[in-house]
Amino acid sequence: MKEAEFSRAVVGSWDEDGSRGLQDAAAFAPEEIDTSRPHPARMYDYYLDGRDNYEVDRQAARRVIEVHPQVRLSARANRAFLHRAVREVVAGGIRQIIDIGTGIPTSPNTHEVARETAPDVRVVYVDNDPIVATHAGARLTNTEDTGFVLADVRDPRAILDHPTVRELIDFDQPVALLLVAVLHFVRDDEDPAGIVATLARELPAGSVLVLSHATGEPYEAYEQGRTDEQARDGVLNVYKNATATLNLRTKAEVEPLFGPFDLLEPGVVRVPLWRPDGPPPGAEELNNIIFYGGVGRKG
Repeated sequence: MKEAEFSRAVVGSWDEDGSRGLQDAAAFAPEEIDTSRPHPARMYDYYLDGRDNYEVDRQAARRVIEVHPQVRLSARANRAFLHRAVREVVAGGIRQIIDIGTGIPTSPNTHEVARETAPDVRVVYVDNDPIVATHAGARLTNTEDTGFVLADVRDPRAILDHPTVRELIDFDQPVALLLVAVLHFVRDDEDPAGIVATLARELPAGSVLVLSHATGEPYEAYEQGRTDEQARDGVLNVYKNATATLNLRTKAEVEPLFGPFDLLEPGVVRVPLWRPDGPPPGAEELNNIIFYGGVGRKG
């Protein structure tokens, strides 16, 4: 499956009989969906106990769980970080969101969380998996002021110029850009920092970046110097056969990805430590949660 073939938007609309239809449903044919290799979005869905995945995804996800049994803990913690960050930025006045790498819809989704605080928030979801697109009509774009774009983060200009984005997002007003658990699927030679910079140039002052990223780095307060190289290498080997490789980065490598966005307190931290709404976990659990996260504001 060539990702460039799926750069058209799939936007939902209600049919006269009350069922959910998909405009542009012919943007891809079922046989064009690659089920020969696991896809990270569908594996992530499995980690979250979802059912929108194929056997090839389940087999790969089970191999990850075998070598890193806490991966589901990480997925849930990352999802909770997303929810807290969305509530924070909407409470701060932002009313439009671009969520890139949204993955298989899992309720509550970004627009549902955002509209708990402000019902008028506009949201555009972006993902490169056609399976995500098929679910978008039923679960993401079934309300006003939501849209879906089938595109790849590696082509940020195509995302920014897409008619659905231009229709829903006013680039004269602050935007929340969500890159949650997506940039670790971008290799160094694909320039993740350059991708963020391209997206950032379009966003006005007051916009925010919500970013999380997987790491192989041990939690600094847990058995100083301890590494889990065998588990780390086992996970990386599984993703070598997926549609996108996993590229773990250290905190020192994640922080520069924020580019022109000034980090808000508490900076880049293990995701449960970003403005927790309850008691934070202990050092051992933090070591097992492999995501760093942070939020930055463009000055």
